[in-house]
Amino acid sequence: MVEAIRFRDDDVHEEPAVSLDAFLDQSNATAVRIEAGEDARLLIPLLERLALIEIDFPVFGDGRGYSAAQILREAGYKGELRASGDVLVDQIAYMRRCGFDAFAPDAPIDPKVMDKALELYDAVYQGTTDNRAPIWKLRHG
Repeated sequence: MVEAIRFRDDDVHEEPAVSLDAFLDQSNATAVRIEAGEDARLLIPLLERLALIEIDFPVFGDGRGYSAAQILREAGYKGELRASGDVLVDQIAYMRRCGFDAFAPDAPIDPKVMDKALELYDAVYQGTTDNRAPIWKLRHG
């Protein structure tokens, strides 16, 4: 298994993530895994109980996880939001913008390549949960 990449200062959450169905049926889990196509909005009333939400990317081209992350961050989730599965180095900057702060990729990611990819673009074109001002707003106020 590839070591997780984290952009957080708190301790790593060691409890395994349970499925969304299992989490909704029990009261003591603090980590949940959302599979592609599952509705992240079901977690909104329960966010304060969660230390970790893991969102699966079964293939790199499946963008549903981005939407799930955005929904959860906009709803106020402050815990660890981990992208797992087919996570590629060139997606990490976009995933970070949607609120992901941890990654568990299927294949190793070279930290030097990742750092370079994260520094590649100074400007962004749309607003997300990271609160960076889009370039059009900087240009036109």
